Amino acid sequence: MNPADVAPEAQARFPHELMYAAAQQYYLEEATQGDIAKRLGVSRATVSRLLTEARKQGIVEIKVHRPAMLADGPLAAEVAQVLNLRRVYLVPKVNGPSVGPWLAPAVARALATVGLETGDVVLVSSGTTVYECAREGLGQYPGVTIAPAVGGLEEPQPWFQTNETTRILAERSGGVPAYLYAPALPGPELFYSLQHEPSVRRVMDLWAHAKCAIVGVGSAPLMRQMAPSTMPRDAESLRQAVGDVCMRVYDRDGSPVTYPGSERLVAAQPDELRRIPHTIAVAVGAEKVLSIVAGARGGYFNQLVTDTPTAEGLVAAAHQL
Repeated sequence: MNPADVAPEAQARFPHELMYAAAQQYYLEEATQGDIAKRLGVSRATVSRLLTEARKQGIVEIKVHRPAMLADGPLAAEVAQVLNLRRVYLVPKVNGPSVGPWLAPAVARALATVGLETGDVVLVSSGTTVYECAREGLGQYPGVTIAPAVGGLEEPQPWFQTNETTRILAERSGGVPAYLYAPALPGPELFYSLQHEPSVRRVMDLWAHAKCAIVGVGSAPLMRQMAPSTMPRDAESLRQAVGDVCMRVYDRDGSPVTYPGSERLVAAQPDELRRIPHTIAVAVGAEKVLSIVAGARGGYFNQLVTDTPTAEGLVAAAHQL
């Protein structure tokens, strides 16, 4: 690099030859910062600053290449094939209590392929995974309407409130929020009234015109530690349920499972979900494998974002079921 290309303040602080020497030894010769400090006659802290400045000034350029197995490689293709999905996006194994930082980049990649334009509609479901991904940011989509695909739940946690997920995603993406002021499972009288409430009806009408949806996949309702209050644990029919998408519960074949009150659900119908051109499911974990397989069979989504261990479990389960 020509010394004239290095910012004057960097030249004054660190000679470009010194930055180059430190970078060459560290990145090309794999020397430790301690070894470099001894060779150059400086402190380890100075070596660290030399390397940082070398990156800032372009003496060092770092490229990160996505491994083929995490993009369109054989594992992603195999999952898509066995589940009959349009596309699968993989991330490394999700570690830690928060899944958003791991999954959001892949969700953003999937969303970028949709071709969203001003006036298009994106639906979001409730659930921790979608909520956390929304908080991480999924790209810029000004003028795109963000709307809930299901009403809010009684639970106090923010990820059960689809309006909150809608607000966050719209704020981060530059979209336009459309709030649904309705509970997920209202009583009979309120349910009837909501069908004729203009503000609620406007959002429900968006479900049939959505271009994309980002949905979580719930595990078997009776196996969850925090099952939504809308699902009665004593309902005999729920023993057949293996998962849900947008509160629409299904069995191992992906067929709908009903329970007392489910006819009053304020949520996108399975047929509405199937008609959405791009429905991106986001789910990880061994406990979600059967739920994902069955949801794919039922056509509740046509794309999937997950991690590699879950993907391997999906392949094994799909061959066994």
